Amino acid sequence: MFERPEAGERAVLVHVDFKQAAPTADLAEFVELVTSAGAAPMATVRTSRSRPDPRYFIGTGKAETLKTTVRENDAEVVLVNHELSPAQERNLENLLECRVIDRTRLILDIFAQRARSFEGKLQVELAQLKHLSTRLVRGWTHLERQKGGIGLRGPGETQLESDRRMIGQRIKQINERLNRVRRQRQQSARSRSRAMLSTVSIVGYTNAGKSTLFNRLTGSDNYAADQLFATLDTTLRRFNVTGEHPVLLSDTVGFIRDLPPELIAAFQATLEETKDAALLLHVVDSGAEERQDHIGQVQDVLERIGAREAPVIEVFNKIDLQHELDAHVERGDDGLVARVWVSANTGEGIHLLLEAIAERLNELKVHKRILLPPQAGRLRSKLYSLGAVIDETPLTSGGWAIEITLGTARWATLMDDIELELGALDVTGGADARIVDNTQPEIAPV
Repeated sequence: MFERPEAGERAVLVHVDFKQAAPTADLAEFVELVTSAGAAPMATVRTSRSRPDPRYFIGTGKAETLKTTVRENDAEVVLVNHELSPAQERNLENLLECRVIDRTRLILDIFAQRARSFEGKLQVELAQLKHLSTRLVRGWTHLERQKGGIGLRGPGETQLESDRRMIGQRIKQINERLNRVRRQRQQSARSRSRAMLSTVSIVGYTNAGKSTLFNRLTGSDNYAADQLFATLDTTLRRFNVTGEHPVLLSDTVGFIRDLPPELIAAFQATLEETKDAALLLHVVDSGAEERQDHIGQVQDVLERIGAREAPVIEVFNKIDLQHELDAHVERGDDGLVARVWVSANTGEGIHLLLEAIAERLNELKVHKRILLPPQAGRLRSKLYSLGAVIDETPLTSGGWAIEITLGTARWATLMDDIELELGALDVTGGADARIVDNTQPEIAPV
């Protein structure tokens, strides 16, 4: 048996190539994860296998080599760039006599370090507890297991059952708190809907420059650094878009290859901000060798949370690090803006991105002609305050014929306000629509 130290900075890394397309790039990303967690890689043990070894994952011979490497480097922890089963983790710890942490636990540890908000801490704790619940036996190997026979029954089994009950109770408490947070988030979303604010959500692979772009667009000073998962908590800020006026910009958690399912489930409430967004800005590191793979990973997560159908602009960032790239816009076969090449760090191409955002949001707008009676002055004033009025013509019978353009969310909210202020609406599709009653506006397509 060995004692688990409180902290372990000296680490030996383990990476297995399973006929992957680009194993070197995958290892480089894992090294970034390790340094982001605060560990110092001392050595790397690599091997190739067709499938994992059921006992040690890396095979018996390579496990002995790993044991020697750990002793030579006086390592305190072994970090494995793959997901281990509880048995494999336990067997390696018994052999190496030091802590063994797989990729999932490493990512959970980084999230635990970076969470700042109350909700973020709850989400990370929930993910950690769900992951830990399958590995409780590891923490109590120094206790005697329950055995048959008089005088041979030890406390180990009872302690494990007690721990499972406590973890189950804590998971239930966290879920209840997160449900309250989710209800509060839904109330906030309804408030934004009443304020007729469209939401643009930034998504992307971790360390693609999402927070830097967020700061550039909103003038904020949120923490941004050249490291994986530099920021974790979702942030909302207003910024102005031509023709749309204030828009809410949302900065979300970054994605990564093999993102633990526990984290996706725990961050479901946060990721709902992305699902409900009117437009997604998918930030991509333009210089990353694996950028197509990163794009696919992000798209997979978006599909899992139900946000795959939302309109997307791909923002290829960090062109300042690529000498052959300039800021420009690419359009798809439908003529809509599909990609914008920018540098969030220097600001190059940001004006093109703002124009693209305005164009895509305006593409989603509703264009209508409203005939208002004279007593609808307050509603007319509201339309002007929203910047929705394109043209207005006084009616000979009094009132106004007003041509407006609004985002779909704003239009839905405006319809509710009209119903509350003036009663039932007569919405028709014909150009010859007439006012049926002086107390009711009539709406027709432009």
